Amino acid sequence: MPKQKTHRGAKKRFKVTASGKVFRSNSLRNHILTHKTTKRKRQLRRSSQVKGKFARRVRELLGS
Repeated sequence: MPKQKTHRGAKKRFKVTASGKVFRSNSLRNHILTHKTTKRKRQLRRSSQVKGKFARRVRELLGS
């Protein structure tokens, strides 16, 4: 049986830590930034953790 290929779109969007946690970057940080407060933009810089069944699905796509 052939090896499972990594999903290239998922590879660009998600990171898996050494302990197996899945992280993603936040949306709404691309344009129209003048309308958003400095606090909101600063908080969107941090990555968010993907949890539950969705995290398991992402790990499958990444092959880890």
